[in-house]
Amino acid sequence: MTIFKAYDIRGIVPDQLDATLAQRIGRATARHIGASCLTIGRDARVHSPELHAALVQGVCDEGVDVIDLGLVSTPMLYHAVEKLASGGGIMLTASHNPGQYNGMKICGAHATPIGEASGLREIEALTDAGANGPPAAVRGVVREADVRASYVEHVLSVGGRSPKLKVAIDCGNGMASVGLEPLLERLDLEVERLYFEPDGSFPNHEADPLKVENLEDVAAAVKRVGADFGVAFDGDADRAVFVDDRGRPITSDLVTCLLARRLLARQPGATVLYDLRSSRVVAEEIEAAGGTARMCRVGHSFVKAQMREEDAAFAGELSGHFYFRFTPTLVADDGIAAFVALLDVLAEAGRPLSELIDPLRRYSASGEINRRVDDVGGLLAAIEAEHADAPEISHLDGLLVRYPQWWFNLRPSNTEPVLRLNLEAADAAAMAERRDALLARIEAGVGLGSGS
Repeated sequence: MTIFKAYDIRGIVPDQLDATLAQRIGRATARHIGASCLTIGRDARVHSPELHAALVQGVCDEGVDVIDLGLVSTPMLYHAVEKLASGGGIMLTASHNPGQYNGMKICGAHATPIGEASGLREIEALTDAGANGPPAAVRGVVREADVRASYVEHVLSVGGRSPKLKVAIDCGNGMASVGLEPLLERLDLEVERLYFEPDGSFPNHEADPLKVENLEDVAAAVKRVGADFGVAFDGDADRAVFVDDRGRPITSDLVTCLLARRLLARQPGATVLYDLRSSRVVAEEIEAAGGTARMCRVGHSFVKAQMREEDAAFAGELSGHFYFRFTPTLVADDGIAAFVALLDVLAEAGRPLSELIDPLRRYSASGEINRRVDDVGGLLAAIEAEHADAPEISHLDGLLVRYPQWWFNLRPSNTEPVLRLNLEAADAAAMAERRDALLARIEAGVGLGSGS
């Protein structure tokens, strides 16, 4: 079933996902998790109310109770699962995808993610098998819960100080404002609000801050009002991308450096994870601050699992996901918590964000570049053979090859014959030379190239 992805469920409504299928997924999820109660939330997409009603019905048909949060962000759902001690949760959202999409993010107790390696394939199989039949003799009951006030306390736990600043915030007509508005009442900020109204048609721009064009409005607002920084959230607010006081977008690996250094000042020696696409500067800064830097795979389910395994305190991904250990049992990604944590960094530093970021821009990165290929496995094997003399080769996530002055990672897509290239070198000229040579090698296809 094509709507079941590596980490979640996503599809076009109603062609790929409709109310009938949502009800079956609800039953399958309830059956797989096996808990007495699940927490459910939804975003503001135009088809979310119909899908939500069907999803709730499916869970109740299995005899499982539902705590209905209504309109919330994904991090608010994670918080609610932990706070309300439910057996798991389902967030009805398609995150940053356009308005014609909808989907679900599923988690177990303590908001532990359920992905393809941790139960999502089993839920898919149960859904395919029908997950119907007569409802349970005693159907589940539904009760509503409002977690906005407790969520504010939850995110404030990651930052002790909030300076008096002017900020520009772009919610992209997604769900960030639901948790942000009560938070902003507690902070001494002057806020330039952009697109705070949840609107599942996304009338202003896509709620995907990884696309540079979707940062243009918040960057312009920073310059227009003289803000100290800006932030843009994705559709379900589990990601945040920042721009500095000069309106320049900041790559999320550099934000990871700032947040990690501040955390390590409070928790000396803590372990911090960073995804393998991140700049070398991340590990350098973590270690310089006395922390233990550990590389991790891309994807929230992998990051959270490794954080639990290694008792890590924090993690950052290049995609704008920032992960916090909120409690001994709750590890979650949260864009609004990242916003609070950055406020704490600026309060402590007492300097403009651009001055904190500029010294971290000491290497040159390609950004992620996608190329379609005919034989992903064969090409990766051929390129690896050509770099057999590299000091470090890793298969943590795709192919990672590291030399003293440069490195590259090639990751295959989970859903299509595409390779994703990330490359970094000591300076822009070296980066461009290495990037262009590797792209030419990829486009040449399987076969022996010219080596490193």
